[in-house]
Amino acid sequence: MKKVAVAEGDGIGHEVIPVARRVLEVLHPEYEFFNVELGYGRWEKTGCPCNDHEIAALKDADAVLFGAVTTPPMKDYQSVVLRIRKALDLYANLRPVKGDGFDIMIVRENTEGLYSGIEEIAVDRATTLRVVTRKGTERIAKAAIRLAKTRRLLTVGHKANVIKSDVFFRDICLAEAKAAGVPFNEKFIDALALDLLQHPQAYDVVVTTNIFGDILSDVASYLVGGLGLIPSANIGDRFALFEPVHGSAPDIAGRNIANPVAAVRSAAMMLEYFDDADGAHLIEQAIRQTLAAGTRTADLGGTAGTREFGEAVIREICRRKKAP
Repeated sequence: MKKVAVAEGDGIGHEVIPVARRVLEVLHPEYEFFNVELGYGRWEKTGCPCNDHEIAALKDADAVLFGAVTTPPMKDYQSVVLRIRKALDLYANLRPVKGDGFDIMIVRENTEGLYSGIEEIAVDRATTLRVVTRKGTERIAKAAIRLAKTRRLLTVGHKANVIKSDVFFRDICLAEAKAAGVPFNEKFIDALALDLLQHPQAYDVVVTTNIFGDILSDVASYLVGGLGLIPSANIGDRFALFEPVHGSAPDIAGRNIANPVAAVRSAAMMLEYFDDADGAHLIEQAIRQTLAAGTRTADLGGTAGTREFGEAVIREICRRKKAP
């Protein structure tokens, strides 16, 4: 039996994550689910967005289903997401972007780079330290290579023509790819972002640094209809966390209009992690059929609410489960 920690977070996390949880419950009623409260809402109530108790609870699970959290622009507010990634050592962020004629997996280094958390704010200057280590680069390169071995091509995205730490990152990634014998190429990240939109079929597995991967995957969401459709997995050697790519969207929170597809697809990625490829495939089939039948949320031009869309997906899952 699997134990799944459910952290809804803030904003629309309270709406989309219950849909994803319900999908998992329908497919795996034997799973044990437990809630973990964290995020800006918890900070407003207690003065702490995430403490050691919550981290321990996340570590007690076989996987975490995670909603978006709000990070206010306050210099003394600790990012919940960064703390969790570091505490659980979730070094590989996987963001699939799939559409007609293309299947791209963006592999983002998840624990260092410009999200190192090493920052200083003074009167006349603010500094963020971009950290790129050999250990961090080797392990994200190897994670991407493992995927590329089952696919067709590895692309290394970087800005080595300007940034010395990207020379370091690029050289390590290319050396690992050569040693593994996988087909590879490299591109400057700005050119890559444009070409990926123009020729998505040319790309397969893309590996890059933390902030570049964050931006590139958001850009790539344009290919499939926006951030409301893109899931992600945060994988380490011991722990795993699954979350939609979109933010907490406080401007639409509580209105039952958020698109839950990214959250539900994140649940499907969790099932893949649990070696239930059939369950993950069933979820994707149900999502596609629901969209094809015209049930869509407002961001996709429809009128269905978050809950109503989720109910339609669950009905389709149940129908397919019963089919011979």
